Amino acid sequence: MLPIGENIKRLRIGAGLTQRAMAYRLKISIQAVSKWEQSRSYPDITMLPQIAKLFSVSIDRLFENE
Repeated sequence: MLPIGENIKRLRIGAGLTQRAMAYRLKISIQAVSKWEQSRSYPDITMLPQIAKLFSVSIDRLFENE
């Protein structure tokens, strides 16, 4: 399984953001963030640059195994 959900959760918590705040900044639903973090779904490929920018990381970093 891709580690992106775990990485998004770790980055979000590290940035001090709630799921609600992250969803608001990305203009998506809270449910989408929750599903990503639980690996029940994955972000659309077009969202990856926005997510990476939000956390000031590269897109590659979103997929790295820690």
